[in-house]
Amino acid sequence: MSVFERYLSLWVMLCIVAGIALGQAFPAAVHTVGAMEIAQVNLPVGLLIWVMIIPMLLKVDFGALHQVRQHVRGIGVTLFVNWLVKPFSMAFLGWLFIRNVFAPLLPADQLDSYIAGLILLAAAPCTAMVFVWSRLTGGEPLFTLSQVALNDTIMVFAFAPLVGLLLGVASISVPWDTLFISVLLYIVIPVILAQLIRRALLAKGQAAFDAALARIGPWSISALLLTLVLLFAFQGEAIIRQPLVIALLAVPILIQVFFNSALAYWLNRKLGEAHNVACPSALIGASNFFELAVAAAISLYGFESGAALATVVGVLIEVPVMLVVVRIVNASKGWYEKGGAA
Repeated sequence: MSVFERYLSLWVMLCIVAGIALGQAFPAAVHTVGAMEIAQVNLPVGLLIWVMIIPMLLKVDFGALHQVRQHVRGIGVTLFVNWLVKPFSMAFLGWLFIRNVFAPLLPADQLDSYIAGLILLAAAPCTAMVFVWSRLTGGEPLFTLSQVALNDTIMVFAFAPLVGLLLGVASISVPWDTLFISVLLYIVIPVILAQLIRRALLAKGQAAFDAALARIGPWSISALLLTLVLLFAFQGEAIIRQPLVIALLAVPILIQVFFNSALAYWLNRKLGEAHNVACPSALIGASNFFELAVAAAISLYGFESGAALATVVGVLIEVPVMLVVVRIVNASKGWYEKGGAA
């Protein structure tokens, strides 16, 4: 992992401090940035999101989709967990903790928004960081690549309907026009641009492609951190008033990560899939495309919303919790293979 990736939680904490300080010191300037919108899309954030997402999508090879049939069991498990378990389990956990257990400790006017942010986070399967998690567990590279390509293809068509369905079930207003604009801006267009850039770079050779990825990789994390500074500049007052909110929002996210990774890992073992497929399957099933979730939350509900804050909590805990999952699947290899995996 790069230094940025390894210490992502530290950078996010620094962004929280910097954002709150800027919001308190320069409130007029922060609100001027927040007002730079067209059709509910904040222009500075929209640009930052593209800089954040496109370098990650460059790693996705849609040509790997034909390899899906080589690991049908592992692919099937991951798709089941990603699209039929994780979003619905998160909606349930949001209802349980946000609307019930923690409701007295949270601002009543933000409860629906927090749940919406959790749903957005769970409905976006991981795209880029999963390559790191897979490498750390000795995962099968072709499986990881084909699974990510398949997930991204499904996400283009399923993200908006799935989010709309779960928001509706949770009795939360669904801004359909903004939701579809978010999908177009933050999934469809970046995927197309990334594939065009990828093709142009690969035409110069694999070495040139790898060098370009190494150069532009830090742009993605830098854009994410700058977006978080802006977001916390708006969220500062709410966090100062209720500093426990971040810890409370982390609870359902942590539970769903461990639940979904364990479920995917166990199902792969039951189906006799190899350990080097079960590991990335479990990690893909648990991690999130938090960059997309943050972008969609800001577009749908705004900088000051509980939804935006909930997705950022996902960013805050992503690296440490996924490293714990990596350690668990690596340490349990002997147990896994005793179960008769291929």
